[in-house]
Amino acid sequence: MLPTENRLRRRQDFTTAVKRGRRAGRPLLVVHLHREAAPDGGADRNSDFHPHVAEGLPSARAGFVVSKAVGPAVVRNAVKRRLRHLVRERLSRLPAGSLIVVRALPAAATAPYPDLEHDLDAALRRLLRSEPTGSAPTGTGR
Repeated sequence: MLPTENRLRRRQDFTTAVKRGRRAGRPLLVVHLHREAAPDGGADRNSDFHPHVAEGLPSARAGFVVSKAVGPAVVRNAVKRRLRHLVRERLSRLPAGSLIVVRALPAAATAPYPDLEHDLDAALRRLLRSEPTGSAPTGTGR
């Protein structure tokens, strides 16, 4: 289970990560990462937008999207639990204030745990090594 301060819950947070963040696709999942800007713009917005702000930027927060295309509820929940566990171990590597959304693809339902781990690590490596200015290639390099 993810700690409360590390969970994405609001639709607006998911939308921000997906629409404004960078994306890395893998065969089993798609990861969206949005790096939060410095807190100098609108202190009142930050306290409303991030209820768990202690000092400066809040900790990284993660959300998961597992649609019915992945399988029935039992399978979707199992995939979500596996992804939550994997992401929880990697939250410390993410920049403070970042939003991450992990979307499971249908193949994730039958994938072994090490394959999910490999795809998540590969997607995060790609997103973290590239700068958000768009200088990284966005082709199909997998």
